[in-house]
This record gives sequence, structure tokens and C-alpha cells, in this order.
Amino acid sequence: MRRPIQLMLIVAASSVLAAQGGGEQRVTPSEVKWPAPAAGSVGTSGNAGTQTVVLKGDPTKPGLYSMLLRVGPNTRIEAHAHPDDRVATVISGTWYFGYGAKFDEKALKMLPPGSFYTEPPNTNHFAMTRAEGVTIQITGTGPSGTSYADPANDPARKK
Repeated sequence: MRRPIQLMLIVAASSVLAAQGGGEQRVTPSEVKWPAPAAGSVGTSGNAGTQTVVLKGDPTKPGLYSMLLRVGPNTRIEAHAHPDDRVATVISGTWYFGYGAKFDEKALKMLPPGSFYTEPPNTNHFAMTRAEGVTIQITGTGPSGTSYADPANDPARKK
């Protein structure tokens, strides 16, 4: 696995939510136990400072998964893709999101809370936050992963 620390975050977050019971879950925002900011987990951009909580499933395995991502202020995420088909909703904050093989600030669309977007399989996309961070919920069918359009932009390679 390319990002072992990220897998540990997923396991820790999954353990917290699994303790709430088998297949049935009811989680309020105050019950989400956010881990310390770190590099994002499997199926995220891998950027430092991203907090990830897996709500259902396991993005490293086949099947449905859903996760919350919290991305801090003034974060830029370079163009990357995921192998799985995903949908996302902006929960809080404003997310600036675009499609393409290279980060292009002019191509970003401002997505306020309640906005919905898709991440089709193997489709490059990029994003950023400005003065406020953002919380998004992503649901997909694993296994997931991340491939940067320009491998030199992959945060895992910059360590």
C-alpha cells in the first residue's frame, strides 16, 4: 500500500463508527470523531491537513463506501483521478471544483453548502478552498485510489 498512515486513519475512523453498531447507523455532526489533520486517506487527494472519517464501508475494498472529508482553508489540490465512480455533496464551507488534467483556477466552479458534484471513474479533477475550509461527503464503490495527472504533484511522492 502506498499510504500506510492513511490506511491507519481509515481503520481508526472505521473502528470508532463500527462501535456504534452493525449495518444501522445514525450519526449526528457532533458525534463524528475527526482525527488530527494529516495526509488524506485512500480515495482522497492525499493532501496534508485533510481529515477523513469513513462512515460506511472501506474504500480499499470492493463495495459501497461513504466518507467525510474536511479540507482546511487555502488548500490547493492538483489534478488527479480515482478509479471508482463517486458522487459528493458539500456539507459546509465553499468548495471550488473543476475538471481537467491541469489545475486551472479559471475553470473552478464555486460550490456552496448543499451543492452536488460527480467524480466519474478515471476523470481528472482539481479543487481548492479559500479563506474557509470545507466539509464534503463522498460516496463511491471501491476499491478506490488516487492517481495524479502529473505524478510530481502527488503529495505521497513529496515526503
